[in-house]
Amino acid sequence: MEPLLLFPDPAPPELAQALDLGGYPWKSAGSVEAAGRLEPDDGWAGAIVVADTDPDGAFTLCRTLRRRDVPLEPVLLLVSGAQLSDLELRDDLFDDFCLAPFHPRELEARLKHLFWRTGTGTRPELVEYGPLVLNLETYQAAIGGRPLDLTYMEYELLKFLATNPGKVFTREILLSRVWGYEYYGGARTVDVHIRRLRAKLGEEHANLIQTVRSVGYKFGQPRWSI
Repeated sequence: MEPLLLFPDPAPPELAQALDLGGYPWKSAGSVEAAGRLEPDDGWAGAIVVADTDPDGAFTLCRTLRRRDVPLEPVLLLVSGAQLSDLELRDDLFDDFCLAPFHPRELEARLKHLFWRTGTGTRPELVEYGPLVLNLETYQAAIGGRPLDLTYMEYELLKFLATNPGKVFTREILLSRVWGYEYYGGARTVDVHIRRLRAKLGEEHANLIQTVRSVGYKFGQPRWSI
C-alpha cells in the first residue's frame, strides 16, 4: 500500500499513533510544495487533512489535490465542531469528514469505507476480536484503541490464542505451538505469560483469556457461538 498524505507536519501524535496501529503507512507535509516533493512515484494512497489548526492551509491543500489532472482520492477531512457549517460550501474538496478529537475506531471505520468505496489501497493484515486488534505486519497491538506494550513472546501467545477463539489449549500444546518444540522451559512459563497478558489487557478485558480448570486456557468464544 502506498503511504497516505497527512497534513500538517508534524502530524498530530494521536493521528500518527492511530494510523501506525492500523498498519497504514503515511508521510506528513506542511504545505502544497512539500506534498509534491514527498509524493511517491506511484502516488499517494489518499490524504488525511487536519483542518482545525490551520484551516486556510488545509483547504488550500485539498483544493490543489482536487485540481490535479487525476484528482487525489480519497480525502478525509478532520474538523472541529465549529467548522461544520463551513463544510457545505466546500464538500467538493473532500470525500468524508471526521470530528476532532476523533476516536481511533471511528477513524479506522471511515478509512475502510473510503478505500472500499474508491477501490484504492489495501487493508493491512489484522487479527480483530471485539476491542482487540493485532497488526501482523507491524507487530503492534491495541485494546479499545489503547496501545499494548507487549514483548515478542507475549505478542506471539496473544496472536495464537486470538486466531483460535473458543478453542481450549493445554499448557504443553501452547509451549510447542508458540515457543517451539526446541524450547525446554516448563509449563509455568505459559502461566507467567498469561498472567502478564491479562494485566496488560486491563481489568475490563482480562477475561478474554479464560482458564479452563485442569486443562489449560482459551481465548474468547467461538466465532459461531450464539
